[in-house]
Amino acid sequence: MANPLRGEVIKLYKNLLYLGREYPKGSVYFRERLKNAFMKNKDVTDPEKIRKLVDRGEFVIKELEALYFLRKYRAMKQRYYEPEY
Repeated sequence: MANPLRGEVIKLYKNLLYLGREYPKGSVYFRERLKNAFMKNKDVTDPEKIRKLVDRGEFVIKELEALYFLRKYRAMKQRYYEPEY
């Protein structure tokens, strides 16, 4: 019997892998950390525990999106506004 949350976990992994392409320390660094995090929890079978881990992954996605948005905002601000001294 396959775990019903398997699809969600795979979708989460793919989304994080996609977002990791722009990670400040590099995509290779992010990919290795992501793989290690998922491999560390590969033997978890309790649906509640899996749900908590998926929720944590979705939180990480939101944090990464905020990080990228802030980085782009700072670049735009630096480009188009005079520095205030």
